[in-house]
Amino acid sequence: MERAAPTGLSSTGSGVFWMVLSCALLAGVAALGRYVALEGVPTFQTVFLRLAFAILAFAPLLMVRGTELLHTKHLNLYILRVFVGLFGMTTWFAALSYIPVGELTAIGFLAPIFGTVGAVFLLREVVGWRRWSATLVGLLGALVILRPGVNELDIGTWLAIAAAFGMAMAGLLVKNLTGKDDPDKVVLIALCLQAPVALIPAIIVWQPISLETWGVYAVMGLCGMLGHITLTRAFRAADASVVMSLEFARLPFAVLYGFAMFGELIDLWTWVGAGIIFAAALYTAHRERVRRRTEPEPIRE
Repeated sequence: MERAAPTGLSSTGSGVFWMVLSCALLAGVAALGRYVALEGVPTFQTVFLRLAFAILAFAPLLMVRGTELLHTKHLNLYILRVFVGLFGMTTWFAALSYIPVGELTAIGFLAPIFGTVGAVFLLREVVGWRRWSATLVGLLGALVILRPGVNELDIGTWLAIAAAFGMAMAGLLVKNLTGKDDPDKVVLIALCLQAPVALIPAIIVWQPISLETWGVYAVMGLCGMLGHITLTRAFRAADASVVMSLEFARLPFAVLYGFAMFGELIDLWTWVGAGIIFAAALYTAHRERVRRRTEPEPIRE
């Protein structure tokens, strides 16, 4: 039996709670990534350990559901997902070596904007003038943050932009795969394929780390897993429009963690630009929901 659509203040309040908690947890992953980066842990090592601890976090689910979660008929898409995802994750963690958590989070709001462009060229989606306008507004917000000609665009900024692009392309592949496979399967198979690939460069640059740093990676893996679980609960409890409107809450948490842990702050222009990008991304999500309502549901394989 299909679950009824969430209604009433109680379900909306529950969705708000889960989404704010998700934002706090996922911003925590960024802050912990910044911590290990400043400790001098190589990026490739961090990427592998992030994946390894994520797999450990999924182990109980694998024990419950069995090896069926590891079977798929779409291995070619997963292989592409591996390399696109690793590109996004590697540039994301590398950016944390150079720029504050808040700034990386703000630039990360570009991902849905890049996703719109990618959907046109990769998925052959038809995008109307409204979504193209929202995309241009989002890019304007990026210019407000970056202010080329006023600020020098350093390697950290370019890595953050590359990470947003990589995450957007990975998101398009996940969107494609979730139409073919179980969502848990999509996540677990990608993790299991990415970890061995990430291990190769990690071994080359591997450095001994302290027991405390091992603990940081364990907490990072836990925060990442719980962040995605609470995000799923938010979408189940409330309308997507409510949940998406709270995505911006990740920025205050990121700034709070950055200030508490590293004494870092972001300037007013970054807040303004992030707000513009987020508004454009929210509108893009709205247009996507409108498009889905007017199209027949695809038949799952």
